[in-house]
Amino acid sequence: MNRSTLAVIVAAILLVIGLLLLRPWQGPADQSAAAQALQVLLIPADGGTESGTLADYRPLFGAVSRSTGMKFDLAVAQSYGAVVEALCNARADIAFVGPVVYLQAKERGCADLLAVAVIDGESEYYSGIFVTADNPATTLGDLKGQRMALGDVNSTTSFIYPLAMLKAAGLDPVADLKAIRVVGSHANAVAALLQGHVDAAGMSFESYDKAVREGIVEPGRLKVIARSEPVPYPPLVMNSRLSPEVQARLRAALENIGADPEISPEMIRGYGGKQVDGYDTDFPAENFDAVARTIAMVDDRMKAAILARAAER
Repeated sequence: MNRSTLAVIVAAILLVIGLLLLRPWQGPADQSAAAQALQVLLIPADGGTESGTLADYRPLFGAVSRSTGMKFDLAVAQSYGAVVEALCNARADIAFVGPVVYLQAKERGCADLLAVAVIDGESEYYSGIFVTADNPATTLGDLKGQRMALGDVNSTTSFIYPLAMLKAAGLDPVADLKAIRVVGSHANAVAALLQGHVDAAGMSFESYDKAVREGIVEPGRLKVIARSEPVPYPPLVMNSRLSPEVQARLRAALENIGADPEISPEMIRGYGGKQVDGYDTDFPAENFDAVARTIAMVDDRMKAAILARAAER
């Protein structure tokens, strides 16, 4: 072999090595998208803190990971609307959301229903309007001239349903309430009520029960003056872009999660960290139609008026 031929061979080897170094490492050849960590985003049901909501859902996704080998990275969004944007911009693969957020993402073609928790054979929860026990109000009409706290503007049970209940009772929330505070979460609504900043607060019964369990609210400190009709339980949804294979694996894991002997019942959690019996992966999407009708009662014009009142001091 002459010197020129050797030089050509060496140059070719160096070129191949250079190309290999420039190429991003992609892991084993059989590594699929399903083996990558899926991004799970949670609405800030506990005031946007990492600890509360993450503690609620880590056991569940740990159980799914144990049964399937799939990996999950969990994070809490800063707002309900941020979850919709994350789903629609492919920054979230799975999300725990309220019914309103699910419908918003579904309308934009970003989310498919994954599963809904089941408790005692039901998949429903309730919104409530609460006051302190010493408040003389006993009906929604008694709230005229009082101050009220609401959660995130996209929250089903701490914003949409409380306002819809007021309207159904013949009250104009904008004109008839003395003041409105939009405080961003159920937990903040509870705090505003307990601290005397408002006279009433809208929140879910799950949030109220959790506050009692954690000692934030003493039993008997608050009373309920309105309870909504049943609302479909806050669902788990998945990004519409996920492959059919990944979607099928997720559905199968949640559908059978209660039958896996390696998974303790305490790991099967739902909204507010409450232990649930299991998850329904065949929950009819049309069950959310009633929520859509309630959303129509609190349209964008009303939301804008509420936010404008909340900005007044």
